[in-house]
Amino acid sequence: MLEKIKHYLAIGPVFAYFVRVFRKDKEGKYPHSFNLKMMHGINKISIIMFLICVIIMVTRCATR
Repeated sequence: MLEKIKHYLAIGPVFAYFVRVFRKDKEGKYPHSFNLKMMHGINKISIIMFLICVIIMVTRCATR
């Protein structure tokens, strides 16, 4: 039971996705369709916006 919960709460694949999105695929391991490129582009923008918002919220909280 505990192993099943650990499997569902594992965040390693999430970080692997972040690294994969911001790195070029030189090995040709992943498909290269236009839709997939656009999806990864939008994901990059949303990740960067999220990190900027987190930084702004932390600085606002720290300065109050």
